Amino acid sequence: MGDLWLGSLTIFLTIMASQGQLKTGFYSSSCPNAEATVRSTVQSYFNKDPTIAPALLRLHFHDCFVQGCDGSVLIAGSSAERNALPNAGLRGFEVIEDAKSQLEARCPGVVSCADILALAARDAVDLSDGPSWSVATGRRDGRVSLSSQASNLPSPLDPISVQRKKFSDKGLDHHDLVTLLGAHTIGQTECRFFSYRLYNFTTTGNSDPTINQDFLGQLKALCPNKGNGLKRVSLDIDSPTKFDVSFFKNVRDGNAILESDQRLWGDPATQSIVQNYAGNIRGLFGLRFDYEFPKAMFKLSSVEVKTGTQGEIRKVCSKVNLY
Repeated sequence: MGDLWLGSLTIFLTIMASQGQLKTGFYSSSCPNAEATVRSTVQSYFNKDPTIAPALLRLHFHDCFVQGCDGSVLIAGSSAERNALPNAGLRGFEVIEDAKSQLEARCPGVVSCADILALAARDAVDLSDGPSWSVATGRRDGRVSLSSQASNLPSPLDPISVQRKKFSDKGLDHHDLVTLLGAHTIGQTECRFFSYRLYNFTTTGNSDPTINQDFLGQLKALCPNKGNGLKRVSLDIDSPTKFDVSFFKNVRDGNAILESDQRLWGDPATQSIVQNYAGNIRGLFGLRFDYEFPKAMFKLSSVEVKTGTQGEIRKVCSKVNLY
């Protein structure tokens, strides 16, 4: 069975990679060690701190939702995307800059920051015992980064209808929505993004009734009322650094930390997908998620990309080139 689904996945990704102007192996001649350089850089940071993996995955996700996957989230500046409220807590910028500086030394002006980020996201999942996949490359870097354009990013407060609309606007369906949120299996958040569920849900002073009562006590211990809102908490407390289906089991059992994640169980269409991934047979259903996640990531990584003569290839990822 494993050979069958791997073969099907390879065929699917090959077909997808032939569409548009992105293609796998884009740098095979112009910068042959590009992907290996990104991989070794991500691995060196991961070895010191495995939580860099979800950080890089989130960085790529947030990049793609604003002006497409063009590396605009990497640009620094007081009015830049990375300073928008929905991007609070983004990190991992130094990993991308490190890989970029190495590639500029070897292949000046060739490899885009947007591609480095897409490759790093893939490597982060792979290093976390998740699936790997071929990343089509050839993205070019955007020259505009505005915090005011980040309002379409999904929020922990979004009801399912809003989440579905935001994903649909990027060409992603409700199946992609559930699958991509599965990345929260290695994700982290901060107490300030969910403490209202514990102490003042809908300003009633009560807790969110969809939280499993046993789990509620654990969360209150992790995030005391009026405590440190910046304290980081794993979104999958059972296996925080392993890319698996535990997240979906938590959603099913009322143990999701973010309200937007728990709401996946309250909508019939998304609930059925969660149930399929959570399942009861760990190996079989873990395999299904490992098959579907690369497909969803491939779609995400292709959102509104700049190719050809669009944009530029930045010399430094945190600032646009000067002409």
